Amino acid sequence: MEPAAAILGLLFVLFVVAGVFVTVKAVQAAKRGVDRTVAQARRTVEDTTLRARQLAQPGVVGELAQLRLSLRTSMRATQDELYGGAKDDPSLSEAIGLFERLSAHGHELDAELKRLEREPDRATIAGRLPELRERLERITHSAESLRWAARDRARKFADDDLAALNDQIDVETGALRHWTREPGATDPLDEPVPDGPARAASADGPASADGRPGAAASEPAARGYSWGPVPEDPPALTARDPRTQPTHPWQKSPRAEGHHPDAEAHHRDAEGHRRGTEAHRGGTEAQRRE
Repeated sequence: MEPAAAILGLLFVLFVVAGVFVTVKAVQAAKRGVDRTVAQARRTVEDTTLRARQLAQPGVVGELAQLRLSLRTSMRATQDELYGGAKDDPSLSEAIGLFERLSAHGHELDAELKRLEREPDRATIAGRLPELRERLERITHSAESLRWAARDRARKFADDDLAALNDQIDVETGALRHWTREPGATDPLDEPVPDGPARAASADGPASADGRPGAAASEPAARGYSWGPVPEDPPALTARDPRTQPTHPWQKSPRAEGHHPDAEAHHRDAEGHRRGTEAHRGGTEAQRRE
């Protein structure tokens, strides 16, 4: 009884721990989602404010807003490109590390531009603008270099993959069209059909170099024109062998060429014995009739 209670207590503790762990993870995920949404909403509001200030307040304040908007747009585009490509290309991890270092300089410049927006002395702001503009150009140029390098790398991989896929498709289509004729081969159906004696002469086939008329007839099959088995040549006409022909009682057995004299004598004795047997059989039948 005690072991069962201990097991039940252990299971209860495990369920409680698992529930707490799942709850904590769900809360953290929800918090990250809320933070992401709030940050995105804040960026959207700030970008809209900067665009409005750029159009509504010309002069030093409008130029500061333009610099901030250019910096934020370039850095955000580079961040999206690198972090989006890192999912498929782990080699971008080093580029992401460099971008994070560049982002620190970008955040520092954005904070300085934001402080200058509240500066009442417009002359001081105007004197600082060339230096700030040069820093902005250096940061945005580095960010654009990273962004375009990542894009070129992704495009190169896509081109190589497409080229390999095209080669595989060409091989597969060639295998599917296995009946395709070789390049330069002529279609025998397109050749003109001879008339009269020429047709009979062409039926025998052109004579080959050694004088045999049918030797050239097998050349189309050797060149790969045939789609099936090549028919064999018809057998030549030969004399019938009397030994392989069916015999009948009224036919005389053929005399073999070059037969031995003893064989002829034996054949004559057998013929005389056969005739004597027939005569005796005829006399026996006559006696029966009488």
